[in-house]
Amino acid sequence: MAKALNYFDVADVQKLLGISSSKAYKIIRELNDELKEKGYIVVMGRVPKRYFREKFYCDVEEIQEQLVGR
Repeated sequence: MAKALNYFDVADVQKLLGISSSKAYKIIRELNDELKEKGYIVVMGRVPKRYFREKFYCDVEEIQEQLVGR
């Protein structure tokens, strides 16, 4: 199955932040809880890329470089 293009999963968050998978799950859960409070539908174990970038003040190109491993 193809990876969801608009979402980061646990492995992505783990790699971007250099954290354990349990910490990545916790962060995703917290971000999704915030989105739920705002009335959005969320997907467990994934966080919208746009919201992640907003909360962590990340540059799109910087994220791409880290995920690709340049």
